[in-house]
Amino acid sequence: MDNIDNFIGNQHLAPVSKNYLDNICPATGQVYGSIPNSDEADLELAIVAAKRAQKSWAQMPSEQRSDILIKIAQLIEQNLEELAQAESLDNGKPISLARSVDIPRAASNFKFFAAAASQFASQAHHMPNNAINYTLRQPVGIVGCISPWNLPLYLFTWKIAPALAAGNCVIAKPSEVTPKTASMLGKICQQAGLPEGVLAILHGEGKTIGNLICQHRDIKAISFTGGTQTGAYIATQLAPQFKKLSLELGGKNPAIVLNDCDMELTLNEIFRASFANQGQICLCASRIYVQREIYQDFKRALVEKAKALMPADPANEQTAMGAIVSKPHLNKVLGFIERAKQSGATILTGGEQVKLAGRLADGYYLQPTIIEGLANEHECNQQEIFGPVVTLTPFDSIDEAITLANDSDYGLAATVWTKNLANAHDIAEQLQTGIVWVNCWLHRDLRTPFGGMKQSGLGREGGEEAMRFFTEAKNVCIKYT
Repeated sequence: MDNIDNFIGNQHLAPVSKNYLDNICPATGQVYGSIPNSDEADLELAIVAAKRAQKSWAQMPSEQRSDILIKIAQLIEQNLEELAQAESLDNGKPISLARSVDIPRAASNFKFFAAAASQFASQAHHMPNNAINYTLRQPVGIVGCISPWNLPLYLFTWKIAPALAAGNCVIAKPSEVTPKTASMLGKICQQAGLPEGVLAILHGEGKTIGNLICQHRDIKAISFTGGTQTGAYIATQLAPQFKKLSLELGGKNPAIVLNDCDMELTLNEIFRASFANQGQICLCASRIYVQREIYQDFKRALVEKAKALMPADPANEQTAMGAIVSKPHLNKVLGFIERAKQSGATILTGGEQVKLAGRLADGYYLQPTIIEGLANEHECNQQEIFGPVVTLTPFDSIDEAITLANDSDYGLAATVWTKNLANAHDIAEQLQTGIVWVNCWLHRDLRTPFGGMKQSGLGREGGEEAMRFFTEAKNVCIKYT
């Protein structure tokens, strides 16, 4: 059994209540460890430690903070294999994906914001009559960072690194579904010399410890990534408290494929965008709109590729598709597929749970699924499924494609596939999403603003946007003679 404890004051501590939750391996469906079911007592310990550390951490020269964050990045790289193995076991994702994407990106997050800590600049404005204004960017104080289960360490560090770089103390809650690498990060931060109390990692359910973190009056800002419904609830709770809030929520991302696209490139990239990490990435393409002239050819090729992709043991080096993260989530995805069938849709491939042999017999595996014949208002085209399920829909004109793509309560990301860059620019300008990729997917520059429109979120993360969120701006006006 692999038992995890909270990380408070640079120590791994059992929950005060001694209450634990089961940690289940998605690949086998079996309990393999436990995590704290944290409550108010654990949060108070973390708050006390953070209050002791806040002033000295905020006043530490930015170069010194930067050095510590660089050391954290280096230790993540040195422990890449151990972290990747833990991520694959905990999440069900293929070990190759954890090794090549998740863990390296976690290190990159700390490297990037280590540089930001020493380079983040403010503004100055000269006025007539001998006056000058300058802006101070000061740490918010103690902040809460709540991250999801789909990219556990990747997104955990995406929040923690800028918060620390800006001089804040952090109370962080990873998903209770995938807690392992977050716990390992605590040990790495301790080894890197992060002062006691600067980072606390509290495990448990969102409805308990997550809610308590949001409500605590000493926590001045919340950065949350997760479902739109949960984000809406957090917003209603924080608004009366006037706390800073960043929400990176769900997506129902369209892909627009024009008839002049590079067919081979487009097929390969949309296939990856559809089924990477079992479709459990908020940026995955889930609504694929294809111009009618190439629709049949595109459909035939995409279905052929999907039929060749079968779930397998995530620990196998050759596995390209692992397990769905949990049994409840698997059942949720299967429910969408069943209701699509009942609506008269055609399941072009997939749609069934996969039963593997031996120790994997009780794991949570699902075939890649492609659905055709659904109206754009159907729930499979409107609600976030967050699994290896995509819909295919033909269109005739570019205007029609834009209308279909924008017909959604979500607005996180979109992709456009065409050789005509004039059309690409025009479509990108009209799409109601925070991110548009043209002839690529998940091609990320950490300097750029990240986030969505409509029900896909509030605010932006990444680069200077993150540093601004985790600081308060103060204008100072000096009159001189």
